[in-house]
Amino acid sequence: MGYFVPVEQGVNLYVEDINPSGSKTIVFIHGWPLSHKQFEYQFNVLPARGYRCIGIDWRGFGNSDKPVSGYTYDRLADDIRVVMGALQLENVTLVGHSTGGSIAIRYMSRYNGFGVSKLVLVDAAAPTGFTTETANKFLKDTLNDRPKMMQEVTDGFFFQYITPQFSDWFFQLGLQAAGWSTASVIVLLRDETVHADLPKIEAPTLIVHGIHDKVIPFQQAQELQRKIRNSQLVPFQYSGHGPFWEERDKFNQLLIQFTSL
Repeated sequence: MGYFVPVEQGVNLYVEDINPSGSKTIVFIHGWPLSHKQFEYQFNVLPARGYRCIGIDWRGFGNSDKPVSGYTYDRLADDIRVVMGALQLENVTLVGHSTGGSIAIRYMSRYNGFGVSKLVLVDAAAPTGFTTETANKFLKDTLNDRPKMMQEVTDGFFFQYITPQFSDWFFQLGLQAAGWSTASVIVLLRDETVHADLPKIEAPTLIVHGIHDKVIPFQQAQELQRKIRNSQLVPFQYSGHGPFWEERDKFNQLLIQFTSL
């Protein structure tokens, strides 16, 4: 089932809630500039294994409302907190991919991990996001030829071969976002970091990262593992920035194992 949760006056976030009666809950936070639909290959499998899977579209992305402001880690984390409260979620596993990983990190430090018992960071854009050079190029392309920018994102995302049809689908996910929100998050990834948040994370944390990631280098996952106390790093040998799809069977099994501990 899908529904909207108001997070502030005039801003509603879209939430996909699959198998609401499931015995364990996993909340998924997508990456830039995508939507909850990037986790299709988790939603295909995990609900049938008894999980409640909740996908949240950030403000400005997917099916959510697209205001012109609010694209900071604090506000994006605040949005997650409102959804957690509205759905009365507790004892969940929070999964954040790429920029969604950075938002999850800020959420854990800002709200002392409210409602979250375990954290999964997937190729997280943390502790830093884009270099100034990369960000400025993406920003220029977004403001002048956003489809070209999204094609470059798609082309550099995966290590494994993707079919033209899959590429088209993925490309369209990115274009669902508003241009202004896409640009605002590029600025966020350039100008904000989550270094100070890492020591505040107390929940058991699983770090998953593709060793061939060209978007966020594997070395950043190693830094997260050093800075987050109760964490483990699992390298994905055949993945770039998208292990949730590139090695989906391994990824899904790892999620099941981690949430069952």
